[in-house]
Order: sequence, then structure tokens, then C-alpha cells
Amino acid sequence: MEKNIGAIFLSSVIHEFGRQKRLSERAMAQIDREEDLEKMLDSESNSIGILVRHLSGNMKSRWTDFLTTDGEKPNRNRDAEFTQI
Repeated sequence: MEKNIGAIFLSSVIHEFGRQKRLSERAMAQIDREEDLEKMLDSESNSIGILVRHLSGNMKSRWTDFLTTDGEKPNRNRDAEFTQI
């Protein structure tokens, strides 16, 4: 029995999200101390914490109600994602 294209796409997306999650978890596990999440290498860089908050905000915004709305959601505060904690 042949799968429909929607089921194939959904399976592929779920697989890729899982792969990205595992990669992210392995990268985060390499950080020795929690305070290192907010460490910036220089004044032109972002900390790991800032990058994680920004990527999280981006994914929440893009994937929330993605079948009925498009793009950035009005409740996202993108600028706050770049604030050092």
C-alpha cells in the first residue's frame, strides 16, 4: 500500500526534528557549567543562551498555527530574545 505525500512529508519532518533535537542536546551537554550558557566570547558575538532563546522563539513563531497564519506572530518579542540574562 502506497503512502500519500502528506504522510511521507510528516514522517520526514518528524525524523528531521528528532535529528536536530539530538544534535542540539549533544552540543548542550558539552557545556560544563550553567553560567557558561551566557558567556560571550567577544562584544560582537551572542552567547549560547541568546542563540537558544532566539532559535526557540523563531520556531515557536513559525510553527504556531502554521496552517492558518504565516510568518512572525504578534505575541513574539524578538528583541527580548537578544537580551543577556
